[in-house]
Amino acid sequence: MNELETLKKKIIYRANYRGTKEMDLLLSKFVDKYINTFSKNELGELFEFLNLEDEIIYNFYNYKKLDKKFKKNKIFELFVKFKI
Repeated sequence: MNELETLKKKIIYRANYRGTKEMDLLLSKFVDKYINTFSKNELGELFEFLNLEDEIIYNFYNYKKLDKKFKKNKIFELFVKFKI
């Protein structure tokens, strides 16, 4: 397995096992939709995004409460528009 495939597997695992069903569902659907469209650098950004705390991601998704930990990149732009 190459480095890119290993990173994708880590991302998929992280998206699916967050700790709450709501976040598992939200992030796994987001990752499933976009993972195969990202470059290696974007996959790295996605991995960083998934390492944010659930509360930060949840509050942004539901209330558009922007945290300073968010980096404005392609991942951020896609997540802003993402709907389940």
